[in-house]
Amino acid sequence: MSALVRVVRSGMARRRTQTLVIALAALLAVTASVLAGALLVASRAPFDKAFGRQHGAQLTAQFDASRAGPAQLAASAHASGVTGSSGPFPTATVTPDGAGTLSVVGRAGPGGAVDRLTVTEGRWARRTGEIVLAADPDGPPVRLGQRLNFPDLPGSPTLTVVGTARSVSRTADAWVVPAQIAGLTGSGRAGGYQMLYRFAHAATEAQVARDRAAVTAAVPAGALSGARSWLSVRQFATRETALYVPFLVAFGVLGLVMSTLVVGNVVAGAVGTGLRRIGVLKAVGCTPGQVVRAYGAQALVPATIGTGLGLAAGHLLATPLLADTSAVYGSVGLGVSAGVDVAVVGGGLGVVAGTAWLSAWRAGRLRTVDALAVGRTPAAGRGRTAARLAARLPVPRAVGLGLARPFHRPARAASMVAAVVFGTAAVTFAVGMAASLGEVITAKNHNAADVTVSARQPEGPGRVPPGTTRVTAAEAAAVRAAIAAQPSTRDQYGSVTTEAEVAGVTGGVPVFGYDGDASWGGFAMVSGRWIRAAGEAVAASPLLTASGAEVGDTVTLTVNGSPVRIRIVGEVFDTGQQGLRVFTDLATLRTADPDLHPADHAVRLVPGTDADAYVTHLNAALKPLGVSATDTRSVNGSDGVVAIDTLAATLTLILVAVAGLGVLGGVVLDTHERIRDLGIHKALGMTPRQTVTLVIASVVLPGLAGGVLGVPLGLAVHRTVMPAMGDSAGLRLPDVVLDVYRAPELLLLALGGTAIAVLGALLPAGWAARVRTATALRTE
Repeated sequence: MSALVRVVRSGMARRRTQTLVIALAALLAVTASVLAGALLVASRAPFDKAFGRQHGAQLTAQFDASRAGPAQLAASAHASGVTGSSGPFPTATVTPDGAGTLSVVGRAGPGGAVDRLTVTEGRWARRTGEIVLAADPDGPPVRLGQRLNFPDLPGSPTLTVVGTARSVSRTADAWVVPAQIAGLTGSGRAGGYQMLYRFAHAATEAQVARDRAAVTAAVPAGALSGARSWLSVRQFATRETALYVPFLVAFGVLGLVMSTLVVGNVVAGAVGTGLRRIGVLKAVGCTPGQVVRAYGAQALVPATIGTGLGLAAGHLLATPLLADTSAVYGSVGLGVSAGVDVAVVGGGLGVVAGTAWLSAWRAGRLRTVDALAVGRTPAAGRGRTAARLAARLPVPRAVGLGLARPFHRPARAASMVAAVVFGTAAVTFAVGMAASLGEVITAKNHNAADVTVSARQPEGPGRVPPGTTRVTAAEAAAVRAAIAAQPSTRDQYGSVTTEAEVAGVTGGVPVFGYDGDASWGGFAMVSGRWIRAAGEAVAASPLLTASGAEVGDTVTLTVNGSPVRIRIVGEVFDTGQQGLRVFTDLATLRTADPDLHPADHAVRLVPGTDADAYVTHLNAALKPLGVSATDTRSVNGSDGVVAIDTLAATLTLILVAVAGLGVLGGVVLDTHERIRDLGIHKALGMTPRQTVTLVIASVVLPGLAGGVLGVPLGLAVHRTVMPAMGDSAGLRLPDVVLDVYRAPELLLLALGGTAIAVLGALLPAGWAARVRTATALRTE
């Protein structure tokens, strides 16, 4: 065994605590970085690979059949920038009996130059009377052979499901042979045409907008009735995994910075307290280079072990999250890429090696006689002023001595403060994120009503749940009168749901019409205002993005075959149907469907009203009408929110543990360095309890300073990460989701820094209390 190896082994054996701290710090940094990197790649790579393999459509365009024919549309393939196209395909929008609206496209086969479909089950439609449904992993299972009936169409056609297919571009809900389209429209001809395009440049929204303008210019004026960018499809497809990325990156950065600080502090402290040992090594013939290599290896060996364990832990935590992505794209064996592993391992070990090399290099340059002379002695006079001031405080002597200790080694105290800062920031961020996600659940449910009355029947099977239960004007008026007759009724509004077509959005869009003021119904506004009159509407970010509209724009809905123009007066926070819903006044919808009447009613009670008694009396009045009231609020949670909360709690505990380890490492170094002073105190009568008090008091000020500085940092991280999470899901967050901190909580979080520091000091405090006086006085 070489002399260098013996030096490394003996150094690690003598500093077991510091070695453990380095290993755990490396484990944390690698775990968080692998999670962040894996999910960052997963949120893009599967979609991008599938999109490239299937030659996905970068622009899915819908054209009005009355304004452009197939030959004119086929000529648009020669528009500026177009590199590939498929179509024109005839289209129709239909509503099967017992199911929701389907956007159907007539295609002879799944192949083509653009949007090559993957048949996932069964086969492609070969003749009229057959239909292929789009594969949807989140939807109800599709049974091959089931029949879809269309009683509202001429001849009441029936189609048999012969297969399912996946379109990475999401160009339709179903496909039939082209000859079938005429039988799915009331006019007996195509309702429209679909063209699919690929372009030379379509990586940004601006480029796609230019491509769309080129296509529009190549067809007759007014022919383009709607278009959908592949970027919006990509955003929807990657939403679930992309949601994790911003907060994981934040935790990864916090963990990496903390790990660097902790490792640097421990290595620098080990070198500083080992100056006498370095002097001895140099005296027996070790060169400065050998000293640097020896102390660098003492840091790299545990860091390598921690890196290996962190790599395994990161893979284990990432596996269930990546499994969700695999299911969406039908991928097999999706895992953490080798590039992420290489980058994380190389970066982590590089940080440790650089920190260790810098500290050891400075020590290796010392002259042998200086290293032997300096030993453990701190700079003369350092901390005396703090000691004199602490002695005048009306606190026990052990507390005063402890409060003055950080000023003897200000650099070491600063590193402990930094560790506590990032630990407190992590806790602050995690608490705020949990509160924000709770507000997201509340905001998306729209259930502020104290009592609800519903005429809806249980939903039957179907690809999309039925839109609404139809009621007559007399039935709606009777329910409204029964509610108004109750003395404790404060406010009420009615609502009804129907479906509409919106340019740029595939399939039917649920539209909610309100009879009365629904502004108090739990709707969180992101911008603009709630609807106040007929012709006004609000919608969420995803629908505004898909339709290319902004607050203040006018959008045309197609309801019951009739156009309905609405003006968007506000952006509401809504996640239902992926945010593709419209909320408007009931009078707006009645222009296209006069028979729409409120099927549901929401009631707000006078404060102090007994809700159970109110419901009992109201149900007695509603019983003859065949409807009932309830005060039970429907709350739809989110598995993604639960997963994020769980993962955030786990990573926060790890970061707090590392912050505590940073304090522990500093206190261990300080205790070993001043062990003779402890021996003198013990010889003069200091009890074990007073010794523990002294050591714990020495971290109170660094803990308090770290807590005070860490809370603003946590607030800043929360204010940055939460909007980024919303952006990754295609949503803008309202202020109620972001402004979740209260003054008492912030005070407790600031004091939490002291708690972290105290927890980190308990172990070395116990060791200092147990050491014998004679052993302490003999220690060099």
